[in-house]
Amino acid sequence: MPDDQAGGTGLNGAAPLQWLRVSPRDSVAVALNDLPAGAEITGDGYAVTLRDDVPKGHKIAVKDMAEGETVLKLGFAIGKASRDIDVGEHVHAHNLVTALSGVEDYSYQPDAPAAVPALTEATFQGYRRSWGGVGIRNEIWILCTVGCVAKTSERLARIASERFKGRVDGVYALTHPLGCSQLGDDLDHTRKLLAGLAMHPNAGGVLIVGLGCENNQLSALIKEIDRPADRLKYFAAQMVEDEHEAGLEALEALVSAIERDQRETCSVRDLAIGVKCGGSDGFSGLTANPLVGLVADRVAFAGGMAIMTEIPEIFGAERQLMARAKDEQVFRQVVDVVNDFKNYFLAHNQPVFENPSPGNKAGGITTLEEKSLGAVQKGGHSPLNSVLRYGERAREAGLSLLEAPGNDAVSSTALTAAGAVIVLFTTGRGTPLGFPAPTLKIASNTALAEKKPHWIDFNAGQVLEGLTIGQTADKLMDLILKTASGQPACNEKNDEREIAIWKNGVTL
Repeated sequence: MPDDQAGGTGLNGAAPLQWLRVSPRDSVAVALNDLPAGAEITGDGYAVTLRDDVPKGHKIAVKDMAEGETVLKLGFAIGKASRDIDVGEHVHAHNLVTALSGVEDYSYQPDAPAAVPALTEATFQGYRRSWGGVGIRNEIWILCTVGCVAKTSERLARIASERFKGRVDGVYALTHPLGCSQLGDDLDHTRKLLAGLAMHPNAGGVLIVGLGCENNQLSALIKEIDRPADRLKYFAAQMVEDEHEAGLEALEALVSAIERDQRETCSVRDLAIGVKCGGSDGFSGLTANPLVGLVADRVAFAGGMAIMTEIPEIFGAERQLMARAKDEQVFRQVVDVVNDFKNYFLAHNQPVFENPSPGNKAGGITTLEEKSLGAVQKGGHSPLNSVLRYGERAREAGLSLLEAPGNDAVSSTALTAAGAVIVLFTTGRGTPLGFPAPTLKIASNTALAEKKPHWIDFNAGQVLEGLTIGQTADKLMDLILKTASGQPACNEKNDEREIAIWKNGVTL
């Protein structure tokens, strides 16, 4: 949304004290605090007496709805009434159900191009990489081809972190349990994901540790990595006399090569961000996700990259993204990745719409349509320029859609492997998780930001407390640029870094 618009009542610092109704079309409002039965809420020409206790973040009926009637929030359908609903009732799983089914047919119906927001030439201090991209850290990453050498990789990282302290930004082992008893797509996923991480610009140097007998052969992986020889070292533990000695020798060479790297002034057009949500609540689609979408627009329109993912969590709102495809070819690619994911669920005898999670529901989200409408807002309003399959790297400026599941660790790892140098992670419930790229946690509400300051980097609840969404985006953009220039994110301070690889096949 443009900086000078807020998208609905209350998001420009004039929020009702008790509730928020975003669109005049909406049949529900959102409680901003716990509201007791009998309380009266007023605004937008309404005077509604609550028939039930309504928890913060949950929905209130602002009109009578008949059984089967479409329920609207954020101006869009979020499901159907499963029974008659009276004005003032709490609207949730007891009276609202999804209207979604399975695989669908879609037609190309492009929207008018989004308005380009006013842009300023913001800069940060980054590392230009000869193999592509601009990094915001100068680290060494140790990757393992197979879980058998995960502990070896972790020991090497611990020793190297002490031995080379102060010469680089850190030495980190990014381990996983896979790589051997895998075949077909699973093995391909693992290899592509590791190759993407090995090309990441935040890693000035990469050491790959193999075992020697695994399915995920070291030689096959190395062929997929294109970085200078002095920035990539590798060995198979079975082929050396002492794997720790071999590893530390390789790390010494990498440190000697990258410690000379210097930060230089870079533009926002050099930035690649990933956008992600996890532990969403009823405020996520009102505050944090639209805020991140505004930042994504600023980056995309400036010529940078914004990457979004979590394909199952756009079900029900996918047409909004399809309408923004830059051309019919990209539209067809979105259709394919969405329906492929639905067929993937069905092939594994899983319901397509087994969502939201218990935590989402406790926070006020009832249906997948509702969750998805909030989630797609992280992608802003810029054109969708490309669709990436799992393990592919983003190469085109603007917004990209990446194939990956909704799982926080799997999707955030995929964003990193696709080239995101920083991940903007919105949350209403909170999580300590962090990933190889700095992971800025953006709280949807002030209560979470105040409760978990060691987890949360930014409070998007400010858009309900006096700031416009544009002003709040200015503050978030400032934090992003500071983080890109070296300021640590909370996940880095807490040493919360992990990777997870998408596994969908048979375990041998």
